[in-house]
Amino acid sequence: MNVPQFHILLSRAEKAGPYRMPFASDLALEEAAESLDYPLYRVNLAQVTNKEAFLDAVGKALNFPDWYGHNWDALADCLTDLSWMAADGYVIILEHSDGFAEAAPTDFAMALSVFQDAADTWREEGTPFWTLVGTADDSTDWLQDME
Repeated sequence: MNVPQFHILLSRAEKAGPYRMPFASDLALEEAAESLDYPLYRVNLAQVTNKEAFLDAVGKALNFPDWYGHNWDALADCLTDLSWMAADGYVIILEHSDGFAEAAPTDFAMALSVFQDAADTWREEGTPFWTLVGTADDSTDWLQDME
């Protein structure tokens, strides 16, 4: 996909949710998000192998408030609030997710479930909330590709 195609797709709240990060589309996605004035946050999961490290990495990358409790409920609360970074849409890239997906597959699936629930909540307000999962192997072959 190119920038105009991503621009159109990213603006569609009804399509938003967790997807596999499109191969070699990083710059086009960044430009499309910028053209829509959506913040794009990168969460580096290269050193993450457990739930605690994942929750910490997300909290730091998205600059969660001090009340963030580092558990699934607190993650859900923060992802569905985002009042400290109000925008018309959001793009979150979970980079290098393979290690976490392999080391803690149940927690990885739960994390993506929380992100999907957040996308569903934002969809009710007409706000696109995208989560793109960067992976280099087939451990997340169950993730959808962006269309």
